[in-house]
Amino acid sequence: MNRLLLTIAIAAVALTALLANAGAQSDAAAQNAAPADEPSNVATAIFAGGCFWCMEPPFDELDGVLTTTSGYTDGQVANPTYKQVTSGRTG
Repeated sequence: MNRLLLTIAIAAVALTALLANAGAQSDAAAQNAAPADEPSNVATAIFAGGCFWCMEPPFDELDGVLTTTSGYTDGQVANPTYKQVTSGRTG
């Protein structure tokens, strides 16, 4: 439990730093127009954690977080299922 809380705390600090720096984008990145329904200073952060559904609520409660989505990252299978990932063959 302490490890999970530490992971959440570290992720929260990193997310806070990311959001604080979102306004300091380079001129080239700032020139890219955001969709009309999305503010121009929105950034995406990817965090690794334990249980998907245990990790979402702490981030959802942070000011500035628009949405959270659980999933897998950096494998060789697009949109893998839990069963595929736990087989150990998706990378």
